[in-house]
Amino acid sequence: MKTIYLVRHGQTFINRYDKMQGWCDTPLTNQGIKEAENTGVVLKDIPFDIAFSSDLKRACDTCDYIISENCNRHELQHISSPFFREQFYGYFEGMNSDEAYRMIGGPHGYPTREKLLSAIDLDTVKDYMKEADPYHDAENANEYWQRLNQGFSLLNQLDDVKNILLVTHGFTIRSIVNRFAKGKYNLLHGPQNGSITIMKINDKEIKITDYNKLEL
Repeated sequence: MKTIYLVRHGQTFINRYDKMQGWCDTPLTNQGIKEAENTGVVLKDIPFDIAFSSDLKRACDTCDYIISENCNRHELQHISSPFFREQFYGYFEGMNSDEAYRMIGGPHGYPTREKLLSAIDLDTVKDYMKEADPYHDAENANEYWQRLNQGFSLLNQLDDVKNILLVTHGFTIRSIVNRFAKGKYNLLHGPQNGSITIMKINDKEIKITDYNKLEL
């Protein structure tokens, strides 16, 4: 069985401004760098066999900070991949989050982010987002999972690997937990920047054993 340590990247400027950040990218803030370093310290004694991240810079940088603290840092390979990117928000990229969620959920009777996310499955939210996008560029659930599942296939193909570091994004981690933890966790609010979620996978099952942890 492989253990995947899913880490949300450190805080970025767009996170600080509470704007939608999917494929658009901004640097880590000073706080975000500290979060990445702190996560590295928490995970320093986990002998990672390989490290993956989204190819977006905020995730790559967070991954590098974590690797720099790790007991296997001199041997650890870091592979970045678009398979592990955040959902693409299309027209809503960079928009104020409250304004975006009014547009996404309002036509369905959910005028706020909290009302939408507390009532509707996250995959349906993805579909609502594509529907509300005037250009329909945002990823719907099918497009999103087609991409992310390619990343999971890549992880499953790794032989002789036990511990995997995977630095990715908030809505992506929440989507993974929503799909595989079967209601075990409250997902109204996403994982904190720098937090750790633990997933165990083998040929037969995928299970989530910890979510949104700053300490282990």
